[in-house]
Amino acid sequence: MTTTDASQPVPLYGPEFAADPHAVYDRLREFGACAPVELAPGVVATLVTGYRAALDVLHDTETYSKDPRVWQDTIPQDCQLLPMMSWKRNVLYNDGEVHARYRRAITDSLGLIEPYELREQVQRSADSLIRGFADRGEVELIREYAQILPLLVFNNLFGLPDSYSDRLVAAIAGVFEGRSPEEAARADAEFRQYLVELVQLKKRRPGRDFTSWLLDHPSALTEDEVVHQLMVTLAGGQETTTNLIANALAGMLSDERYYRTVSSGALTATDAITDVLWNNPPLANFSTHFPRRDVDLHGTWIPAGTPVLVSYAAANTAPADLPPGPRADTGAHLSFAAGPHACPAQQPAVLIAGTAIDRLTGWLCDLHLAIPYDELTWRPGPFHRALASLPARFTPIAPDQKGTSPWNVNPSSSTPPAMT
Repeated sequence: MTTTDASQPVPLYGPEFAADPHAVYDRLREFGACAPVELAPGVVATLVTGYRAALDVLHDTETYSKDPRVWQDTIPQDCQLLPMMSWKRNVLYNDGEVHARYRRAITDSLGLIEPYELREQVQRSADSLIRGFADRGEVELIREYAQILPLLVFNNLFGLPDSYSDRLVAAIAGVFEGRSPEEAARADAEFRQYLVELVQLKKRRPGRDFTSWLLDHPSALTEDEVVHQLMVTLAGGQETTTNLIANALAGMLSDERYYRTVSSGALTATDAITDVLWNNPPLANFSTHFPRRDVDLHGTWIPAGTPVLVSYAAANTAPADLPPGPRADTGAHLSFAAGPHACPAQQPAVLIAGTAIDRLTGWLCDLHLAIPYDELTWRPGPFHRALASLPARFTPIAPDQKGTSPWNVNPSSSTPPAMT
């Protein structure tokens, strides 16, 4: 039996891990199916890197709890991990009937979103963003496209007109990019206030939107509970969808299998997304669980109440009979987790990402990276796999050039306009 040595955890928060996480996963596999890691200075956890062990954790609700409250009382209150790992009144951090009640409301409400309407909304949002840089010939695809587009879509899905989008974009950017604790706190307060006002508005004037459906669901969520479900849906959806779009674009624009020009390759955006979900998932390590008792997990002894995280990235790429390169079998990867806490928004997330990529590469059909892929930098952190920036160049589209701009015509994403 391997005994986790808390004095020798492998750090997951520094530049070494961000630059080459798979090299770190190779080191972690030397411990077996589980390994000791450090999520932040002084904060240790067990990371599950084996595929079968990951499934065991994700499906075993009797042995493992999602409630972190006992553990978080042992962590300094200024720890940067608490926003991601502390208890909240939402579907992510509760067990049993409480979790089931929240999940029913979310999954039922997501099920009312019509895919064709969602696709049209993504196309409209994509066009509005492309309009801002199409005549420049260059773009930073994270800041100007992949980061903002999900927020525009979510703002609409939640039931607010486009005029409210700027407020949401500013608030969520401050939450994720606050340069100081004070700035982050102000942004967090603004984000919550946006959601509180949204719920109050929809309570008075319901519509055909996700917020109204949550309020009207037979689970009878309180207004505060609806706010918390919206927070986890938006915060989780924005970060992962942004990274899914960006990581897939980075792969497409650096791999000749996808295109001679982007519009003429044998592989598609769907192939790129599938490849990312297998090999470079946007949320690499999460699904935090806490053993209800001391447990032996595939030969590793884990004390009760200590955090156990699943490495989707390591489990997906564990040495096995897995062929290299893009994968066509989307169903077996763990990038959306598995079991009762699997992500309920898998299909909308993939639809948003695929439509966003198709719309962008359809209009800018000679889009290419401005720097080599190996020179791209990745944001440090134990949870996400996120590019810091994605600079690209293309032949400009003039706003007044009839038939070549996304605000004059409405072509299919499969028939890009002629290059200028």
